[in-house]
Amino acid sequence: MDEKIFIGVAWPYANGSLHLGHIAGCYLPADIFARYNRLIGNDVLMVSGSDEHGTPITITADKEHTTPQAIVDRYHKEHTENMKQLGISFDLFTRTTTTNHEAVVQEIFLDLYQKNYIHRKSIDALYCPTCARFLPDRYVEGTCPYCQKEGARGDQCDNCGKLLDTFELRDVKCKVCGGTPVKQKTEHLFFVLSAFESKLKNWLKEKEYWKANVLKFTNNWLQNGLHDRAITRDIIWGIKVPVFGFEQKRIYVWFDAVIGYLSASKEWAKHQKEPSKWQEWWKNQKANHYYFLAKDNIPFHSIIWPSILMGYDESLTLPYNIPANEYLTLKGEQFSKSRGVGIWVPEILKRFDPDVIRYYLSINMPENKDADWTWSDFVSKNNDELLGTYGNFIHRVVTFTSKNFGAIPEAGTLTKTDIEALQKIQDTQRNVGEALAQCSFKKGLREIMNLAQYGNVYFDHNQPWTLVKTDAERCKTVLHISLQLVQALAVCMTPYLPFSSERIWKMLGHTDQIQHWDDALADIHHGTPLQTPTPLFKKLELTDIVTTADPFSKLDLRVAKILEVSDHPKADKLYIMQVDLGPLGKRTIVAGMRPYYQKQELAGKSIVMVTNLKPAVIRGVESKGMLLAATDTNHIVSLLDPKDSSPGAEVGVDGIAHEPAPVLEFEAFTQAPMTIDAKGTVVYNGKQLKIKHMVVTTDRAVKEGAKVS
Repeated sequence: MDEKIFIGVAWPYANGSLHLGHIAGCYLPADIFARYNRLIGNDVLMVSGSDEHGTPITITADKEHTTPQAIVDRYHKEHTENMKQLGISFDLFTRTTTTNHEAVVQEIFLDLYQKNYIHRKSIDALYCPTCARFLPDRYVEGTCPYCQKEGARGDQCDNCGKLLDTFELRDVKCKVCGGTPVKQKTEHLFFVLSAFESKLKNWLKEKEYWKANVLKFTNNWLQNGLHDRAITRDIIWGIKVPVFGFEQKRIYVWFDAVIGYLSASKEWAKHQKEPSKWQEWWKNQKANHYYFLAKDNIPFHSIIWPSILMGYDESLTLPYNIPANEYLTLKGEQFSKSRGVGIWVPEILKRFDPDVIRYYLSINMPENKDADWTWSDFVSKNNDELLGTYGNFIHRVVTFTSKNFGAIPEAGTLTKTDIEALQKIQDTQRNVGEALAQCSFKKGLREIMNLAQYGNVYFDHNQPWTLVKTDAERCKTVLHISLQLVQALAVCMTPYLPFSSERIWKMLGHTDQIQHWDDALADIHHGTPLQTPTPLFKKLELTDIVTTADPFSKLDLRVAKILEVSDHPKADKLYIMQVDLGPLGKRTIVAGMRPYYQKQELAGKSIVMVTNLKPAVIRGVESKGMLLAATDTNHIVSLLDPKDSSPGAEVGVDGIAHEPAPVLEFEAFTQAPMTIDAKGTVVYNGKQLKIKHMVVTTDRAVKEGAKVS
């Protein structure tokens, strides 16, 4: 075919580890699509990289008391390694802090500026008197005007997904100091997005083949009318603005990041020693551009990026398709770096073969609706499908043939059943190809698994274990057809499970790699020695995955934010507190902190609490949870300090699953004793308590060995 296929994959922020929501949302589907297109002979260029600018980076650096550069260096290295481990086959996975990227961004910025697609505008902005600085949107938090949820950022509400303007928020606070910002005038540069509205509408008329969710997101933006969008921001970390008078501002990350698709293509071409080779994809209207991302990123790729391209150079290729996925959830809650909700890629790669992870994410992919990750279903899909159906068929065929013949046997006269099996291979290869070409990845995988199931039925029906004793020639034919099925499965499964597919290919005696999609239909050569077969997958036990026997696993520890504090009317040592648990809602708790903390010290403070403790009525007030504090032998009391982690974020220990009891008795809580180590860190059985990768400490100095209760 030799068509030009460009695949751009959303750039992950380099402010934390990747989670499985990222993989299921864009990286795995992009890789499946890229691998398939390479197999059918298309010329594929797939790029992405770490998004290393913007406030998420500076916020993480502030939390860890280090520099933004140190943060991005750490996580870019980790992201790159994890992508390779998972088999995500980028032609280039780069980063936005390269000089190449900076040059391309500034060139496009200046071109749009000179064409009057970028203009100056004096606007109201939030200024923090305490910090003596204008606040970028992510340094502002408040109540969402749409869903009324507290903790919404100045650019977006994670709860309802609405994109926001900082002035839409209610009860705004500075995320750095907690103070109340004030409105002041400042000058910024704006991208004239409104100038492209009619062009975009005409361009989108031909996109009826896009996913319904992508068209809906895009059309909602257009129906509301496009508004000019700030392209600079008050931050010192990012690409410098190449316009006089804006030296203390930086280019907004939304503009910076999407240009990465073009800058990465140019960087790749330089690596190939052919600096103009990128034009084969970008200056070629016959090239098809696909963008893989999760649904919250849709408008940036269907509205903003096409507008930038139209304004900069109309000869550049616009997106052909944007097959965005929905969200992967964990127990119904959206995976989120910022809230610390997720299964983290570095951790799961230590425990499972990458193809096992790829299989479950593929068969459970959130293509058209949110999909939930559950450990029990992960185990079930591995044992019943990947191992029980697919792996079992391949292993029994190759093992039996190797044991009895040592090589691929020659086929004799074919029966109707044999011919049907060969036709089934052709039908499956065609159907899988059609599904993958349409980005219907779950459908394609089901077709492959149906062929594996068919193979088991064919093998059982013909009973080669009996034929080998009674009719050796017929046995050879059955095994030849069975191995033909195995080969087809290996090739068709290559986009999904590249590692195990190559192992199967080698078992069949091939000395090269799987080269082409039509290898699934190629005749196997009798007499070819078979490699000694080894099991592809292993059975999993749920108890191997979750340490349910550990008492700590039954605790549901979460970050909470104290909203209000009042004296208990019937107790001198007790406070009544209203706390916010993010997705878990608001609650009332009673705590004996009155002798140790003033009310003004507690209001607005983040704490760690046990959320599933059995409610208790304390002096007439029901307490639905318990905050955690450390007490040492000198009777110094210190609250656990989750820093500025988001309300609702899970607090856990590496190696112990989060499988909380629906209702936890206080006695069960005492079975998981926590203490403070010499560094002031909270530990359980010698392991640090963490919120994602950040350790939990105390907010006051207490003696080593202080007990947490």
